[in-house]
Amino acid sequence: MNATDLRDKTPDQLREELTNLKKEAFNLRFQQATGQLENTARMRQVKRDVARVNTILNEKARAAAE
Repeated sequence: MNATDLRDKTPDQLREELTNLKKEAFNLRFQQATGQLENTARMRQVKRDVARVNTILNEKARAAAE
């Protein structure tokens, strides 16, 4: 997921994406706890994607406030 792709989305689409990523992160944590997680690198990738979406949402909110 690129930041440039995310900047093209509306804030509602970004919030929806954030919800989906958080659900995926929860499922990955659950799989790890039960020993079923095969791709451990995906956890790191999802966490970074969540941070990226939050950053862009904050940028959009700051720009709208100005």
